[in-house]
Amino acid sequence: MSKYYSINKFSKILGVSAQTLRNWDKKGKLHPHHTSSNGYRYYSHEQLNQVMNVKPNLDRIVIGYCRVSSNKQKDDLERQIENMKLYLTAQGKPFEIISDIGSGINYKKKGLKELMKRISQNKVDKVVVFYKDRLLRFGFELVEYIASLYDCDIEIIDHTEKTEQQELVEDLVQIITVFSCKLQGQRANKVRKLVKELIDDGGEEDDKNNSSHADPK
Repeated sequence: MSKYYSINKFSKILGVSAQTLRNWDKKGKLHPHHTSSNGYRYYSHEQLNQVMNVKPNLDRIVIGYCRVSSNKQKDDLERQIENMKLYLTAQGKPFEIISDIGSGINYKKKGLKELMKRISQNKVDKVVVFYKDRLLRFGFELVEYIASLYDCDIEIIDHTEKTEQQELVEDLVQIITVFSCKLQGQRANKVRKLVKELIDDGGEEDDKNNSSHADPK
């Protein structure tokens, strides 16, 4: 089934104004695929490929992306991968799993870079993640926009907010550590103290959680 875009959606994807598209229509440079009975212009995905010089790829696959923040969570990563395989197998489409071990604010992870490369090569029909922050802690909307330029959807299986406290602490520590490297003197010392407090608080919370799950004596 062909996909069609309104003039506003089409213009945003191309990075031009809707008026520019109207001018292109008048000059014969690019006519809309069709115009509705109430006068609205609609453009096809084939036209989008033509304008952006993106060749259609009929061998596009679904990619399931799984991530944990540290090596301590390898068991969780294996569970994610197995559950993702079950979910994608049930959909009956060709798929591949890409996994990463690294912070949600690390944009240089090997798997994430491979995923973005495949999307930019027009080889991915859809990306599936369990939770939004499995892909990225910040910047998800940017990745989603880039994917849309190649007609690649991002499916989030569970839209509930679910973030392990320790993982969130580690991401915050990384942000503050990078920031503190640019500071000097007392300001840097204050930031380092904050980092230490975050780490200590995270450890204490883990101890509490472990105690609460321990077998009663």
